[in-house]
Formats: sequence, structure tokens, C-alpha cells
Amino acid sequence: MQYLLIIYSDETIWAPDTRTDPAVLQEISASHMRLAAEMQEKGAMVGGNRLKPTETATTVRTQGGVQSLHDGPYAETREQLAGYYLVEAPDLDAAIGWAKKIPGGPNYAVEVRPIHTM
Repeated sequence: MQYLLIIYSDETIWAPDTRTDPAVLQEISASHMRLAAEMQEKGAMVGGNRLKPTETATTVRTQGGVQSLHDGPYAETREQLAGYYLVEAPDLDAAIGWAKKIPGGPNYAVEVRPIHTM
């Protein structure tokens, strides 16, 4: 079964004017590369990507059958959708095991959602 591991974090730690130590950011990136390699090796990796900042997003909203375009998401939160991994796992526990290995900044969350096959 496939699971989407959805990563939410504070995207400001990656901003050019951040106070986050560049070595910390490099280690987070390197940890993601190591995790992706491990997932590949174990046959779990289906796909995954880091997303660009929310300021680059466009939302297509439909209300009453009428569509409109808006800059960015409407979520006013300290955590933004930062990226995802799509994994193949035998069960939820195995998917959660992969989610627990996902590196992040000082504060982040990973949502584990099974894929509904069509």
C-alpha cells in the first residue's frame, strides 16, 4: 500500500535572512538525502520533493461552481506544507516508521496518509 508522508514545518528557517545556522540546514538536507537513499535501497521510495515557499503558491478556489485564483495558501499557521515522500509500505506501522525518520528543523510535523486507490 502507498502512503503519503506530508511534511509541515516553519519555512522561515530556510529564508536567506534566517538566523538558522547554515550548518544545521546543510545537515537537514544531507539527512533527507540519506533517508531517500535508504528508502530507495529498501524499495519503499516511490517519490518525494521539497516544495518552494508558500509565497510561490497559487490557489484555485471554487465556491458555488465559480473558480477564482489567489496568491498562496490561506492557511495562517506557523507550519507550512514543506514537502512530501510517497512510500510503499506493507502497513501503517511501517509507514509511520519511515515518517519518524524524516528530518526537520527545530519544530515540524509529518502527517501519514494512506493513498486511496482509484
